[in-house]
Amino acid sequence: MPFPSVGSKAPDFKLADQTGKTVSLAQFAGKNVVLYFYPKDDTPGCTVEACNFRDEHSALEKAGAVVLGVSPDTTKSHEKFANKFNLPFPLLADIEHKVADAYGAWGEKVNYGRTYMGIIRSTVLIDGEGKVKHVWPKVKVNGHVNEVLSMLTGGTAEAPAAAKKAPAKKAAAKKAPAAKKAAPRSR
Repeated sequence: MPFPSVGSKAPDFKLADQTGKTVSLAQFAGKNVVLYFYPKDDTPGCTVEACNFRDEHSALEKAGAVVLGVSPDTTKSHEKFANKFNLPFPLLADIEHKVADAYGAWGEKVNYGRTYMGIIRSTVLIDGEGKVKHVWPKVKVNGHVNEVLSMLTGGTAEAPAAAKKAPAKKAAAKKAPAAKKAAPRSR
């Protein structure tokens, strides 16, 4: 299925979280929901993304949002992952990938020349009325939480300027030592 379009009603769901408790979209009526889909617990990119959501969790809550992570892992796997990294939000077990499919986050992937079906790292922002406010169809982990925060606080889906400039400064810093080596010595 394609990703839901902005303004459309978000597909409802009921899934178990890492504690075994059933979580549904309907229970968050009146709140923004950041529904992020990730491939697998405790893998490098997924861990960075989860920890970024953890580190900005209070800012996301202050902006009126609830964060829900979704992957095809089991509740037991989610429990270990959440405990290991002190994740303060529910991780939902979408073992049969029905919710991921309904949100367009289940699809064909290619890795090292191998084609397979899996979770497409993506995020859907759902408003308090249960409508899709924004979709990030192919998430790049670095800077993504800043994009979500910016959208929640009335900005755009783009990362704030400070977040965009950070990589450029890093690149410039890496070039500086090379420039020093190339400079001739004076006597």
